Amino acid sequence: MIMIGLKVPKNRANDVRKVLLKKSIMEIDYKIKQEDNFVIIPLKNNLNNDQLESLDLSLENLVDCEFEYQKREPKSLKDYLKKKIDPQNLDEIKGSFDIIGDVVILEIPEDLESDKFKIGKAALDFTKRKTVFRKGGKVKGIKRIRELEHLAGSEISETLHREYGARFLMDVKKVYFSPRLATERHRILGMVKDGETIIDMFAGVGPLSILIALSKDVKIYSIDINPDAYNYLKKNMVINKVEDKIIPVLGDASDYLKLANILADRIIMNLPGLAYKYLDIAVDSLKEGGIIHYYEFSSDFDVALDRIKKAAHPRKFKVINKRKVRSKSPGKWHLGLDVKIL
Repeated sequence: MIMIGLKVPKNRANDVRKVLLKKSIMEIDYKIKQEDNFVIIPLKNNLNNDQLESLDLSLENLVDCEFEYQKREPKSLKDYLKKKIDPQNLDEIKGSFDIIGDVVILEIPEDLESDKFKIGKAALDFTKRKTVFRKGGKVKGIKRIRELEHLAGSEISETLHREYGARFLMDVKKVYFSPRLATERHRILGMVKDGETIIDMFAGVGPLSILIALSKDVKIYSIDINPDAYNYLKKNMVINKVEDKIIPVLGDASDYLKLANILADRIIMNLPGLAYKYLDIAVDSLKEGGIIHYYEFSSDFDVALDRIKKAAHPRKFKVINKRKVRSKSPGKWHLGLDVKIL
């Protein structure tokens, strides 16, 4: 296509291109043309004298040129939605979303209800996955289940997710799983030593238990009260060939540990909404010098530290690490603390 172009020396091309992009003057759907020691940059419209002077160029640098069209792949979900929904609504769409295996899970504000299927189809095309669901509410109760609304693709909600060499089969409608905690799981894995006895109090489908069992010589009690999570945990133990290292338990962690008479080197308590209710039994089930990985939703660490202090009494404790795992809501965090109970 013949259009106006800006001819600049190659050694200045990158700096000029950045300025043109910043001012939305460059035509990005066409390729920059090379010509001897110059490049010709396609423009959306002509430049006036002031604009040219600001680039230390003149009218002689403006030329008519034939440019080659370049197909540009959308780089984000919002790119896919341009010209498909009201531009004013694009800013309300969250750029991040969860991908679990072949399943995409979106958050869509209520005021975009009429566009939800367009957004779902765009997410399907952008991610090249098989299924798109919309979060229908908050994670509820100790079973940690949330409603999901189907938006696009297959309606099958069972999928196989891969993480750090492990594979986890699950039905996203029946169990809780967060791919955003992958880094946190890997961080804890790095702290585990061979020979440990570990209690994973809210194991879900077993992501952390299995990651640990794959690379460490350990014994893990993996507990969950959700029958569906328990069943997938057992399947995932087989898939990952760690049946000899994990003892799956269906039931409430507190009820089980009161009767099991287990003393662990390490206890994992990743149920931030309710873990505080289990701190007493966790301390009672921990060896001297053992470590608790405790999580809580809070605005700061003071409340969590106070709970740990009360549960540990009369034993002493030492905070090894504390961190904000991720944002929960404005002013509220998913907090993590690694605490040694002496």
